[in-house]
Amino acid sequence: MNLRNAFAALSLIILPASLAAPSAVAEKDPIYTGLFGNTAIQGHDAVAYFTEGKPVEGKKEFSTDYMGAEFRFVSQANLDTFLADPEAYAPQYGGYCAWAAAKGDTAKGDARHWAIVDGKLYLNYNQKVQDDWNEDREGFITKADANWPSLLD
Repeated sequence: MNLRNAFAALSLIILPASLAAPSAVAEKDPIYTGLFGNTAIQGHDAVAYFTEGKPVEGKKEFSTDYMGAEFRFVSQANLDTFLADPEAYAPQYGGYCAWAAAKGDTAKGDARHWAIVDGKLYLNYNQKVQDDWNEDREGFITKADANWPSLLD
Protein backbone atom coordinates (compact mmCIF):
# COMPACT_ATOMS: atom_id res chain seq x y z
CA MET A 1 0.00 0.00 0.00
CA ASN A 2 1.46 3.34 -1.00
CA LEU A 3 1.29 6.49 1.13
CA ARG A 4 -1.65 7.98 -0.78
CA ASN A 5 -3.73 4.83 -0.37
CA ALA A 6 -2.85 4.65 3.32
CA PHE A 7 -3.94 8.26 3.81
CA ALA A 8 -7.21 7.62 1.95
CA ALA A 9 -7.94 4.54 4.08
CA LEU A 10 -7.18 6.43 7.28
CA SER A 11 -9.44 9.33 6.26
CA LEU A 12 -12.32 6.89 5.69
CA ILE A 13 -11.98 5.84 9.34
CA ILE A 14 -11.35 9.25 10.92
CA LEU A 15 -13.75 11.45 8.94
CA PRO A 16 -17.00 9.60 9.79
CA ALA A 17 -16.00 9.40 13.45
CA SER A 18 -15.31 13.13 13.59
CA LEU A 19 -18.64 13.95 11.95
CA ALA A 20 -20.53 11.81 14.44
CA ALA A 21 -18.82 13.22 17.52
CA PRO A 22 -20.69 16.04 19.23
CA SER A 23 -18.85 19.33 19.23
CA ALA A 24 -17.64 20.54 22.59
CA VAL A 25 -18.61 23.96 23.84
CA ALA A 26 -15.56 25.94 24.83
CA GLU A 27 -15.76 27.41 28.31
CA LYS A 28 -13.97 30.56 29.35
CA ASP A 29 -11.30 30.37 32.03
CA PRO A 30 -12.55 31.31 35.50
CA ILE A 31 -9.76 33.92 35.74
CA TYR A 32 -9.10 36.32 32.86
CA THR A 33 -5.47 36.08 31.74
CA GLY A 34 -5.48 37.29 28.14
CA LEU A 35 -4.76 35.27 25.03
CA PHE A 36 -1.03 34.68 25.32
CA GLY A 37 -0.32 34.08 28.97
CA ASN A 38 -1.58 32.73 32.23
CA THR A 39 -1.00 35.76 34.46
CA ALA A 40 -3.97 37.32 36.25
CA ILE A 41 -4.50 41.09 36.47
CA GLN A 42 -1.75 41.63 33.87
CA GLY A 43 0.79 40.72 36.54
CA HIS A 44 -0.39 43.29 39.10
CA ASP A 45 -0.51 42.56 42.82
CA ALA A 46 -4.13 42.02 43.94
CA VAL A 47 -3.30 42.86 47.55
CA ALA A 48 -1.61 46.17 46.64
CA TYR A 49 -4.93 47.60 45.41
CA PHE A 50 -6.10 47.36 49.02
CA THR A 51 -2.88 48.30 50.81
CA GLU A 52 -1.38 50.89 48.44
CA GLY A 53 -4.54 52.09 46.71
CA LYS A 54 -3.14 51.62 43.23
CA PRO A 55 -2.08 48.94 40.75
CA VAL A 56 1.48 47.75 41.40
CA GLU A 57 3.26 45.17 39.26
CA GLY A 58 4.04 41.95 41.04
CA LYS A 59 7.20 39.86 40.77
CA LYS A 60 7.45 36.34 39.43
CA GLU A 61 9.36 35.18 42.52
CA PHE A 62 6.30 36.04 44.66
CA SER A 63 3.62 34.17 42.75
CA THR A 64 1.02 31.49 43.27
CA ASP A 65 -1.51 29.57 41.24
CA TYR A 66 -5.13 30.36 42.03
CA MET A 67 -7.99 28.89 40.01
CA GLY A 68 -5.61 28.01 37.18
CA ALA A 69 -3.99 31.44 36.84
CA GLU A 70 -0.71 32.86 38.10
CA PHE A 71 -1.12 35.72 40.57
CA ARG A 72 1.98 37.83 41.25
CA PHE A 73 2.80 39.99 44.28
CA VAL A 74 5.37 42.64 45.20
CA SER A 75 6.47 40.86 48.36
CA GLN A 76 6.28 37.65 50.34
CA ALA A 77 4.05 39.48 52.82
CA ASN A 78 1.48 40.30 50.12
CA LEU A 79 1.64 36.74 48.79
CA ASP A 80 1.04 35.40 52.30
CA THR A 81 -1.88 37.81 52.77
CA PHE A 82 -3.44 36.59 49.53
CA LEU A 83 -2.89 32.92 50.39
CA ALA A 84 -4.64 33.41 53.73
CA ASP A 85 -7.85 34.57 51.99
CA PRO A 86 -7.68 34.63 48.16
CA GLU A 87 -11.39 35.35 47.73
CA ALA A 88 -10.98 38.59 49.68
CA TYR A 89 -8.34 39.91 47.24
CA ALA A 90 -8.92 38.29 43.85
CA PRO A 91 -10.88 40.52 41.49
CA GLN A 92 -14.59 39.89 41.17
CA TYR A 93 -15.85 38.02 38.11
CA GLY A 94 -12.41 36.46 37.68
CA GLY A 95 -10.93 39.78 36.59
CA TYR A 96 -13.25 40.08 33.62
CA CYS A 97 -14.83 43.51 33.08
CA ALA A 98 -17.48 44.20 35.73
CA TRP A 99 -19.57 46.35 33.35
CA ALA A 100 -19.57 43.62 30.68
CA ALA A 101 -20.62 41.03 33.27
CA ALA A 102 -23.55 43.27 34.21
CA LYS A 103 -24.52 43.39 30.53
CA GLY A 104 -24.45 39.58 30.29
CA ASP A 105 -21.13 39.28 28.48
CA THR A 106 -17.42 38.96 29.14
CA ALA A 107 -14.59 41.30 28.19
CA LYS A 108 -11.07 41.76 29.42
CA GLY A 109 -10.56 43.52 32.69
CA ASP A 110 -7.76 46.08 32.67
CA ALA A 111 -5.60 46.41 35.79
CA ARG A 112 -5.47 50.20 35.32
CA HIS A 113 -9.27 50.62 35.46
CA TRP A 114 -10.35 49.41 38.86
CA ALA A 115 -12.38 50.17 41.95
CA ILE A 116 -12.83 48.72 45.39
CA VAL A 117 -16.49 48.64 46.37
CA ASP A 118 -17.58 47.23 49.71
CA GLY A 119 -14.17 45.61 50.16
CA LYS A 120 -14.13 43.89 46.76
CA LEU A 121 -11.90 44.57 43.74
CA TYR A 122 -13.56 45.20 40.37
CA LEU A 123 -11.87 45.72 37.00
CA ASN A 124 -13.25 47.34 33.87
CA TYR A 125 -12.33 47.25 30.19
CA ASN A 126 -11.17 50.86 29.80
CA GLN A 127 -11.73 54.37 31.19
CA LYS A 128 -14.92 55.02 29.17
CA VAL A 129 -16.48 51.78 30.39
CA GLN A 130 -15.41 52.51 33.95
CA ASP A 131 -16.95 55.98 33.75
CA ASP A 132 -20.25 54.40 32.67
CA TRP A 133 -19.96 51.74 35.40
CA ASN A 134 -19.28 54.42 38.03
CA GLU A 135 -22.66 56.04 37.28
CA ASP A 136 -24.45 53.10 38.96
CA ARG A 137 -21.89 50.81 40.54
CA GLU A 138 -24.35 49.10 42.88
CA GLY A 139 -26.85 48.47 40.09
CA PHE A 140 -24.19 47.06 37.78
CA ILE A 141 -22.77 44.89 40.57
CA THR A 142 -26.24 43.49 41.33
CA LYS A 143 -26.73 42.61 37.64
CA ALA A 144 -23.24 41.15 37.27
CA ASP A 145 -23.66 39.05 40.42
CA ALA A 146 -26.86 37.60 38.94
CA ASN A 147 -25.11 36.81 35.63
CA TRP A 148 -21.96 35.31 37.13
CA PRO A 149 -20.65 32.56 36.79
CA SER A 150 -22.98 31.36 34.00
CA LEU A 151 -21.14 33.76 31.66
CA LEU A 152 -18.23 31.33 31.61
CA ASP A 153 -20.30 28.62 29.86
